[in-house]
Amino acid sequence: MSAVSAEQLATASLADQLMQKLAEKTAVIGVVGLGYVGLPLAVEKAKAGFRVIGFDVQSNRVDMVNQGVNYIGDVVDSDLKTIINDRLLKATTDYSFIDEVDAVAICVPTPLDRYQQPDTSYVESSTEAIMKHLKPGMLVVLESTTYPGTTEEVVKPILEKSGLKCGVDFFLAYSPERVDPGNKSFNTKNTPKVVGGVTQRCTEVAAAMYGAVLEGEIHQVSSPAVAEMEKIYENTFRHINIALANEMAILCNRMGIDVWEVIDAAKTKPYGFMAFYPGPGLGGHCIPIDPFYLTWKAREYNYHTRLIELAGEINNAMPEFVVEKMSHILNMDRKALNGSKIVIVGVAYKKDIDDYRESPVLKIIELLEYKGAELVICDPYVKSFKHNKRVYETVNVGADDYATANLTLITTDHSNVDYESILRYSKKILDTRNALKHLSPSKDNYFRL
Repeated sequence: MSAVSAEQLATASLADQLMQKLAEKTAVIGVVGLGYVGLPLAVEKAKAGFRVIGFDVQSNRVDMVNQGVNYIGDVVDSDLKTIINDRLLKATTDYSFIDEVDAVAICVPTPLDRYQQPDTSYVESSTEAIMKHLKPGMLVVLESTTYPGTTEEVVKPILEKSGLKCGVDFFLAYSPERVDPGNKSFNTKNTPKVVGGVTQRCTEVAAAMYGAVLEGEIHQVSSPAVAEMEKIYENTFRHINIALANEMAILCNRMGIDVWEVIDAAKTKPYGFMAFYPGPGLGGHCIPIDPFYLTWKAREYNYHTRLIELAGEINNAMPEFVVEKMSHILNMDRKALNGSKIVIVGVAYKKDIDDYRESPVLKIIELLEYKGAELVICDPYVKSFKHNKRVYETVNVGADDYATANLTLITTDHSNVDYESILRYSKKILDTRNALKHLSPSKDNYFRL
């Protein structure tokens, strides 16, 4: 038997052993990073019958998980308590427990630095920790959103420092997270999963793990780079189309045309059009950030991603546009922003969630404070938030607050806000989310983007 065929046989044996463990649900699965992506994934794996070990550097998160205390909106409280009580999930800050796992998913942040360049330090440190405990037959899957090439250019070399060879001794793949916080129809369990391994065997093993946990389709692609690019493409698609909607809103504002009515009319076309809506800017950890991973990577290939960067300029300018429009509205009553009382309704970047990461509201607050406005901030999901090293507390507002304010600004269209009170008592309203559409407000004191 040749050396090559012996190596192939050994690899096939390791893959078959792991896939059998996955099929029988005797495999132990690790999840590194217990945030918005990692905790829901860990819970689903445990609910599917696997023993799961969650790893996180934040001891408070680890303690909360082990006590069955949920801190992620997309996780059902009772589900977490049940799997903790059944000892199917435990959390730890001790990465030596990687020794016990057969497969591990990396779900850590991949932010941009101050120069709009990808910061892969969390991925690198997590991979280093895994490498120290890597063993033959183990599967490692990167889920963190990042630029095409990260799995093979960053993760693979670190893991191979162990002396084990990728695709032979261990299996490595990329599978992008597709979490949409607050989505009532699609969640971690039923959203289709894309998987791309370094080798075909890597892909098959990773697909087997997700197939044993999730209900959604497992779509296999030819490489990690394809899977990485796919995720960037998803979010770039939204990034650019939201920028188009925002630019239309700016132009329609100047022309005296209702952009919301324009979009409602356009979406009556049964083909060739998908409705995107304007807003106060982009928020969340994906759409405002992910396209710029690709912009950075494209420079390596001497290509300038003009459309992505232009869309970023438009979306990033929306908070300034909102504040400028507020100024114009106040000027109708001969009021200035300086000294005006403003009620801001919404801190979260989208409706019915508590996530305010990259929320455009933060920039709006910063601009209004700089101009001397007096702010009252409310959000039923966000009780406090931090921005520029300052902690803000939100308050419960009512008729008196709206009536005494010079303007009410709606920045998040939460379902559980009393919009009738806003409409009844507010002197002036700027609605950046079309939240009051169902109330057919008068144009006398009501304004939209």
